[in-house]
Amino acid sequence: MLTLILALWACMLQGKDYKASYFGIQSNGTTLNTTSIQKAIDYIHENGGGRLVFYVGRYLTGTIYLKSNVTIQLEEGAILVGSENPFDYCREGSWMALIFALGQDNIGITGKGVIDGQGYKVANNVLDMVHRGVIKDPNDLLYDRPREGIRPQNIYFKGCRNVTIRGIILKDPASWNQQYDQCRNVVIDGITVDSKSYWNNDGVDIVDCDSVVVSNSFFDAADDGICLKSHSKDFVCQNVYVYNNVVRTSANGIKFGTASNGGFRNIRIIRNTVYDTYRSAVTFAAVDGGFVEDVVVDSLWSYNTGNVIFLRIGERRPPRKGRLENIVISNLYAEVPATKADAGYNYEGPVEDLPRNISPSIIVGMPDVKIRNVVLRNVEIHYPGGGDPMYARVGLDELDNIPEMAASYPEFSMFKELPAWGFYIRHAEEITFDNVRLVCSKKDYRVAVVLDDVHNATLKTLVVDDPIKDRDPVFVYKSTGITIK
Repeated sequence: MLTLILALWACMLQGKDYKASYFGIQSNGTTLNTTSIQKAIDYIHENGGGRLVFYVGRYLTGTIYLKSNVTIQLEEGAILVGSENPFDYCREGSWMALIFALGQDNIGITGKGVIDGQGYKVANNVLDMVHRGVIKDPNDLLYDRPREGIRPQNIYFKGCRNVTIRGIILKDPASWNQQYDQCRNVVIDGITVDSKSYWNNDGVDIVDCDSVVVSNSFFDAADDGICLKSHSKDFVCQNVYVYNNVVRTSANGIKFGTASNGGFRNIRIIRNTVYDTYRSAVTFAAVDGGFVEDVVVDSLWSYNTGNVIFLRIGERRPPRKGRLENIVISNLYAEVPATKADAGYNYEGPVEDLPRNISPSIIVGMPDVKIRNVVLRNVEIHYPGGGDPMYARVGLDELDNIPEMAASYPEFSMFKELPAWGFYIRHAEEITFDNVRLVCSKKDYRVAVVLDDVHNATLKTLVVDDPIKDRDPVFVYKSTGITIK
């Protein structure tokens, strides 16, 4: 992967540098520079390529379009500031953005400067105009929130090749933060993301892309941190390397599949940390007819995270059923809190799907489409325990009553109360536990592991630290070929 990074960086043209001031671009924070910045980008594009360099100052702008062989270089102290006026932004397809690139090659945004979308102000101005009837919301203001597509993202690139986003700070989008859609050869390295100014503020969205590196970066997001999606059944999101990042969110840390129309293949998630995260540290889902295959998670640390692992097959678009197979999760250490993990952050995750006690890690397929070939190796998870049957209870004699919920949006809490405190596995085959340790701090009415309609599973070197010593840690139901060593 390092070879790929170097190759992609080499693809970026080392053309001439052009000072932003050369084109009359003002750094006073009040002059709207949209036209002059666009003229600068067009000029550099038409004259062999190069870098448009911004020095110390605040550069106010609406939508601009990045073009082939042009890099925006934000020097330390340079801030590209999004206009507060929603009508200063353009729409392309379903999305609005501060910076668009459509079908361009050899482009980038680099440096130590900042892109500030002023998203809180923009989103609330959109909300005000929807209430006035000036802007139409396609969801009729569900939850009194304007739909994501009528709020600008900071970056939206589609159909581009050889993209470098390096070193910059991205903050306060009005919608998703940065989306790379059907792009090829993308490097996102060493960036800082402060994306918690409004609802739906994802950290980064990789959509139907091929050959992507997300590395050495920090993400603090109101919504999903590092999110892979497949919007089109004609594309596959593949060859993605997520390395050495730190993620904090009020949703999921590293997630893909809640838009899973095509598929996901050859994903490597190596040496990452997730903390203070409301939902799951890792979520992989195949719920829209697409597939998830060949995923490796190695060296993941998860602290104060509401759930650790959530793997799910669903059927939101009948009769299309997804598949999920060949997943290896190794060298994972996690601590699950007894309290809300993102309490006190902007735009906390909603308290929902109650009543339920603290949820276990979850691997759930469908009766006719099972999750296949999942390996958990060198895994240690600490749970708070304390499950109270007087608050919520599902007994081991009630497993048939747990709903399938094939058409529902996939989140770890969707089933409400589950009968295990450590792992609940249902509709799966070829499951391997190899050196897995589960620790429960307080007595819990539930057992550690429940296997429900699981076939050909090997639980090798499973260590369970349970305050209740006189019960079997694994409950097996309607399952075959189960080996516990």
